[in-house]
Amino acid sequence: MARAIRSRTAPPGQSPAVHATPEADSPEQALAGLGFTDTEAAVYCELLRASPSTGYRLAHAIGKAPANVYQALAALSRKGAVQVEDRESKAYRATPPEELLAMLRLSFEGRSADARAALETLHAPVADDRLYQLTTVNQVYGRAEAMIERAEEVLLFDLFPAPLERLQSRLEQAVERGVRVAGVVYEPVDSGFVTAVSPGGALVVERWPGWQIGLVVDAREHLKALITRDEMGVKHGVWSDSAYLACLEHNGLSCELWVSLARPKIPHEFALFASRPPGLRDLVGSTEDPS
Repeated sequence: MARAIRSRTAPPGQSPAVHATPEADSPEQALAGLGFTDTEAAVYCELLRASPSTGYRLAHAIGKAPANVYQALAALSRKGAVQVEDRESKAYRATPPEELLAMLRLSFEGRSADARAALETLHAPVADDRLYQLTTVNQVYGRAEAMIERAEEVLLFDLFPAPLERLQSRLEQAVERGVRVAGVVYEPVDSGFVTAVSPGGALVVERWPGWQIGLVVDAREHLKALITRDEMGVKHGVWSDSAYLACLEHNGLSCELWVSLARPKIPHEFALFASRPPGLRDLVGSTEDPS
């Protein structure tokens, strides 16, 4: 629970205002995660509780110096988080949360696009044939989504139910772009790509110590990760753009597809030397025929 503390800025003759320090999951803390300062978050939340309000009343209510509160109100106004009454004695009203979050999202998307354009002028990806650790769930899924978007010809995967649910729309989009997509799943799924249910899949999911994620794209890069079942942590995670390792992963997944499907045409379509993905062509040399 929040701990109540007494303000030291109450006017003479009045009882100090009582307010709560932010909890880890409080509205104020949620706003802090969106870039609001402590004072900005406290002011906005107080305005949600009691709008309209003057800066002086807000300072008393949250136990902050008036100068700091007016500075926060100016910043909130620039963010579109408050509206200011057009009178000499200004009153402030909070922008409804759904409107505020929509504005923040649009602003973030715009800044992200600008940052991406600027950073791409500096970043020139070069394959270095090394293994890199992935240490957070966002890093795992972010890299997986980026890999799927980079796929040009063929993509193979090994996905437990939760990761498949999260990545399925991306995989469907890759199919729409003309990428051949196939993978090992652990329960039947309706999709626009080839799937093979792993024998004993339910037992594997039950006993394996987390959610398994495996992707290999164009036999140029691959990702392997094991994340916790609550999707809050990564037990193991690696990514590499080694064509050699990616070709091995592609070959292994295509064999697993063949075993799971028991259909002769699948190895011919997705086997490493039958599908001839770009990574294999890079590995053996563009002038050589890998078939």
